[in-house]
Amino acid sequence: MTKHIQPLAEVFGHLVGDHTAKAERYRSHRLCPFNNKVPNCTKDKAKNPLGVCSIFHNGNPAITCPVRFREDWLITDDAASFFFDDGTAWSSLTEVRLNDAYGKSAGNIDIVLVAYDKNGKVFDFGALEIQAVYISGNVRDPFEYYMEKPRAHAQMNWLTKPNYPRPDYLSSSRKRLVPQLLFKGGIFHSWHKKTAVALTKDFFDTLPPLKRVGKSKAGIAWLIYDLELVVEGGQDRYKLTKVDEVFTGFEHALMAITTPTPGDINDFVKRLQEKLDEKMETPPTNKMIERPF
Repeated sequence: MTKHIQPLAEVFGHLVGDHTAKAERYRSHRLCPFNNKVPNCTKDKAKNPLGVCSIFHNGNPAITCPVRFREDWLITDDAASFFFDDGTAWSSLTEVRLNDAYGKSAGNIDIVLVAYDKNGKVFDFGALEIQAVYISGNVRDPFEYYMEKPRAHAQMNWLTKPNYPRPDYLSSSRKRLVPQLLFKGGIFHSWHKKTAVALTKDFFDTLPPLKRVGKSKAGIAWLIYDLELVVEGGQDRYKLTKVDEVFTGFEHALMAITTPTPGDINDFVKRLQEKLDEKMETPPTNKMIERPF
């Protein structure tokens, strides 16, 4: 496992140690190579975007920007193979608003794949949700420091800095993945439509065990990716690569992810007793209360 002394893996689509003319152009103009809605990166702030695509964790890059999953639109090909039969004509639509029965928004679907006939009429569709990972700590500070002098700061030592950024898979599943499946996925499931979830292997490995079913019986396809280090044109880069796919039922997957594993009740009672003892031992404060006449 490679030891990294700074957290940044990719900035504006390139390794931090990539100082080719192309990489410098992308950094200079704040460009996104991964099919963002506009040519520029828009993460966090449009005028001063946080152009970090992935950070290092345990020697491996962890994707922190959902747009990073759009490389070559590989995820849509993989989702389409789950949603539709071979030979089906389909297209993809991004950021599609989804309403509930009362006309209130349940959120936007990251990508909706639509199948259409020879007349261009939609006859089937499926939802593709992208799950990047939240970061705990501060990633903007090392990013800003790196951008001041990319060549000089590519090997900066950030280990001693406060709030070193790390992926927070638990918050990502509880605050992002669960609501996505519960509300948006629940609506699609009620319509008998399928959902695909694109995420990294490290993220998927933090989820509880999921019961697998056959592809034809599945309500959810978990499309699992990694960033593979490759050499193109003599330059190292990370390439999005599918490493696995897991098919599950909708209800079972949702139940498995949302049901906590309880700890020992005796440990909790012990904690309650300790806090109660502390409270009983603390002398009450006797402050004179001034009363108005």
